Amino acid sequence: MNNTASEEQLIFLENDFEFVSQENRTHIDETYMSQSYWKDVSKRFFRNRGAVIGLICIILIVFMAIVGLDLNEYTFDEQTITHQNLPPRIPGVENLGIFDGSETMNTSTGVVNRNKYIAEDGSVTGLEDVYYWFGTDVLGRDIFTRTWMGTRISLYISLVAVLVDMVFGLSYGLISGYFGGKVDNAMQRFAEVLNGIPNLVVVTLLIIVLKPGLMTITFSLMITGWIGMSRIARAQMLKLKQQEFVLASRTLGARDFFIIFREILPNIFGQIITNTMFSIPTAIFTEAFLAFIGLGVPVPMASLGLLISDAFKSFTTHPYMIIPPVVVLAILMLSFNMLADGIRDAFDPKMKEM
Repeated sequence: MNNTASEEQLIFLENDFEFVSQENRTHIDETYMSQSYWKDVSKRFFRNRGAVIGLICIILIVFMAIVGLDLNEYTFDEQTITHQNLPPRIPGVENLGIFDGSETMNTSTGVVNRNKYIAEDGSVTGLEDVYYWFGTDVLGRDIFTRTWMGTRISLYISLVAVLVDMVFGLSYGLISGYFGGKVDNAMQRFAEVLNGIPNLVVVTLLIIVLKPGLMTITFSLMITGWIGMSRIARAQMLKLKQQEFVLASRTLGARDFFIIFREILPNIFGQIITNTMFSIPTAIFTEAFLAFIGLGVPVPMASLGLLISDAFKSFTTHPYMIIPPVVVLAILMLSFNMLADGIRDAFDPKMKEM
């Protein structure tokens, strides 16, 4: 009787239990799809507004350097003496009262406002239908086409800097750091000797052997422009060559150059790209500086440094000549620096916190 009663007491009814409320439910872990390394890098890069703006500016400048010389009927080396020192004049915009060909000049008698496109006495000057978007220089050459021709030279120098860094500087630093010992010591002493020679002295010596021009600047970058990249590559090699994956490759019989370029190089690719992007503005500024002091490309070729040098001589009387090359050069260098900053933060986000 007692057992039967106890069994009857253990019978559960339907309303003996109730569901736990929704807010008290245990949270279930969710599994998110993993992203690839390069997708993660690109995502961080495009979140950086400064880097994206820099990339857009570089694309626009490259586009104008390609098509800018064909946008009007003038060439970069065409001289028209009757069109010398003409201020900027843009069709359509001139109706707004700006870029209409007028120029304010400071003379000994005072400030004079004149327009060389239109005669003051109402006579025909032959320039009524002439338009120069950036004006002309002292020899009557179109500054618009010369500016974009100079931009081509600067972009060529940037391409040379990238090739020298990636082909020579990278290989030199990786090989030096990997083998170490006497090989590393000899290679680093050689690099220090080259780095101790000023770049201006190197260019001057090359001009004695070669003619002034792009080849001289190219050889100058090939002689000393790779040293910074080699040091970065060597430092990364010394950091990684004792890692386990390198030891595993060596144990499996991999050759030295296979380990250098197939095992270690992919792991330092982010630092290599970042350092390369930072070296481009330095190379562009070096070319502009050499052209400014007369060691750049010879006339009638145009570079941004040469245009600035020529316009600087007429800066007090015709300041409009120096504005286009200075603005393009400043935007180009600033854009590459912003792009390099964005790439560095995308590959190594921890650097942003330091």
